[in-house]
Amino acid sequence: MGRGLFGALASGLESKATDISNLTWEKLFGEDAKVKSGVSVNIDSALKVSTVLAVTRALANGVAQIPLKVFREDAKGSKALAKDHPAYRLLWRRPNDWMTSFEFRQLMMFHAVLDGNAYAYIGRGGVKRRLVELIPLVGHVVTRQAADWTITYEVTASDGMTSTYRREDILHLRGPSWNGFAGMNALQLAREAIGLAIATEETQARMHGNGAKPGGLLSFDKELGDKAKERLKALAQENISGLRSAFKTLVLDNGAKWTPFQMTGVDSQHLETRKFQIEEICRDLGVFPQMVGHSDKTATFASAEAFFLAHVIHSLAPWIENWQQVFARDLFPDEDDISAEFSVQGLLRGDHKTRAEFYASGIINGYFTRNEVRGWENLNPIDGLDEPLIPLNMGTASERAAMAKEVTAAVKSMMGHNGGPALDDAEIEAKVGRVLSAANERRITSARDELDTVLKTLPKGETNGSA
Repeated sequence: MGRGLFGALASGLESKATDISNLTWEKLFGEDAKVKSGVSVNIDSALKVSTVLAVTRALANGVAQIPLKVFREDAKGSKALAKDHPAYRLLWRRPNDWMTSFEFRQLMMFHAVLDGNAYAYIGRGGVKRRLVELIPLVGHVVTRQAADWTITYEVTASDGMTSTYRREDILHLRGPSWNGFAGMNALQLAREAIGLAIATEETQARMHGNGAKPGGLLSFDKELGDKAKERLKALAQENISGLRSAFKTLVLDNGAKWTPFQMTGVDSQHLETRKFQIEEICRDLGVFPQMVGHSDKTATFASAEAFFLAHVIHSLAPWIENWQQVFARDLFPDEDDISAEFSVQGLLRGDHKTRAEFYASGIINGYFTRNEVRGWENLNPIDGLDEPLIPLNMGTASERAAMAKEVTAAVKSMMGHNGGPALDDAEIEAKVGRVLSAANERRITSARDELDTVLKTLPKGETNGSA
């Protein structure tokens, strides 16, 4: 029988304020989870904040939607799809029997963004211990590092059983880390910002539940008995509180006076506070506010593309690189020629005009092939388009000098120079010019003769009106 969650979490770990490994049930869900605004911040309450859910979803969906494939690199540095590698199917389509690659990456990102850590068991089988499956661990996992730097994972399942796994058996995606082996918990670091968002939302909801009206003071000239207080309480519940009281008229007797409270400065700035908390949460979790549907007056349609590009570069790219290096460390530790890579070209496409200019520049200058561009646009390759184009006027200084010598020798040979006086560059240029001029004149004369021949074969009246 396992030692239970509390024992696994509370034993022998380095205690740091930013380390999730020293948390207990009390700290996660009890009084210790409360913040200065008086609410409890945990994963359940945080995900009910629309900004937290939107930020996490923007990162998780962003990583999950990008094509992920496995490549093999040869000795020359060229890469090709490694479809024969067992990791190809796991990462590209099905990591296990019940999840797609999208669902797996999305779940792992939700855990990594909010909890700071995401874990998956690496299933291997056969004599060669080939990859078979990746199973996300949704139970409670404790990361331990021994004095010799060896890392182990203690996993407590839902039935309370605890198992210990070697580092080689776990795919561990962690966010920013304080100690190097466990990620920092984002909810703990941003708990005050999230707590204030929860508190302001609850306050706004209660105010609208009261008909969007502030409270008031009900006073009497003399003391009321217990029976009168009970009757007044029932009357107030029916006619003063709640949305149904918004348009009712309250009739009081016995000299009662109702004095409504006025809206305060805090009430008038309530909406501004809620807007600021959106920006604060986005800032803590590393996402631009525009990606969660929040923008200020300076944002325009013209700047939307720049916002999306910034999201890819500054928010998604660090996570993508993190994933790729985690794959290399945990899935291919002894295979330096194998790599798993995300294809982010689709996210960086931009509009049609910008994309066309980018592709054209790459093709003309020879660093893209035409079939590579067709592949990025999800078009099938065409035979003969795999070779890069090389501009004729490009080359190194030594290449240009060698070409000049070859051209000069060829020109001299064509001009019949056999041991006579040396020809300088001006003479060569003049003679080449005369040769080209004569050739052009012959082509023009030939074309004119051919046109005359064609015109003579046409019946009269079919030459645009000429006789």
